[in-house]
Amino acid sequence: MKTAFTTLFAAGLAAAPVLAQDTEIEIGYMPILPVSQLFVALENGALDEAGIDADLVEFQNGPAMVQALLAGQLDVAYLGIGPAMVARGRGADIKVVASNIVEQISLVALPPLAADFEGADAATAFAAFAAREGRKPVISTFPTGSVPETVLQYWMREEAGIDPELIEIIHQGTAQVQQALLTGAVDGAAILEPVVSTTLARIEGAEVVAAGAEMFPDQPGAVLAVREGLLERSPETVEALVAAHISATDLLASDAATAAPMVAKHVGGGRLDPAVVEAAIARSAAQFVADPNRITEGTRAMHDFQIELGTLAQPVDLDALFDLDVFERAAVR
Repeated sequence: MKTAFTTLFAAGLAAAPVLAQDTEIEIGYMPILPVSQLFVALENGALDEAGIDADLVEFQNGPAMVQALLAGQLDVAYLGIGPAMVARGRGADIKVVASNIVEQISLVALPPLAADFEGADAATAFAAFAAREGRKPVISTFPTGSVPETVLQYWMREEAGIDPELIEIIHQGTAQVQQALLTGAVDGAAILEPVVSTTLARIEGAEVVAAGAEMFPDQPGAVLAVREGLLERSPETVEALVAAHISATDLLASDAATAAPMVAKHVGGGRLDPAVVEAAIARSAAQFVADPNRITEGTRAMHDFQIELGTLAQPVDLDALFDLDVFERAAVR
């Protein structure tokens, strides 16, 4: 759907410079908190003022967005660094020009499993649950190769030192993970906001049993990627987009109350309690990071781990994946 966005919350935010004429770009995204920069830039009018006519395309998971990129269907994608690597490795001409968030994935457990973690390490907790329930704990996450699934695997193998066979992993999209948690169809999830905050708010006794920094220190998360073709034909558009992204990141990191109504319109289909969205933004405040330099080493670590697991079919030239110069130019606009 093509939408011209009016200025709703322009006060207090630095808008990107107006371009000579409107540039229409097709933007792929998922309705999740790590994509909040897009939602803020839409709702505060920054994209409209920058002359960007955004054609939004919603996806429920990263692999679907990878397919769209490979089919040439998107100019811009807000997606996980894992899918971004997969897309680049399979020939998509994309460049990561900004980071969205770091250390975003947490392991949230419903009450029975959460209780087993009290005073126990992960291996002991999972074993205690299995002994009591007569089955492995079921943990939901995103599809294989996604950032949440990779972080879960990294945590088990590299941080917690536990056998992945101790749990049963199921792969779902955002809405399905949330529904599975709220209905008790799973015992926990390696997942991102706002699913974490929604679960904590609605299920008494649910707990985060492993936070992002514990699961994969300095883990890269969602990123802003653009096609090389867009960079070549309209570099000023990309710079304006990144400038709006930087401004939105500053707001998210400093003022959850102001950002929450903008984000709430888009995450979870706009049906989430704004108070939950605000809590999720506040909980993630220190994790909103726009500078792509912050995630280059974490991306290399994730890349090497995915190669080891076999979830990344072939090595990716990470120097070619990133374009750090765009951010440097946009940061001084």
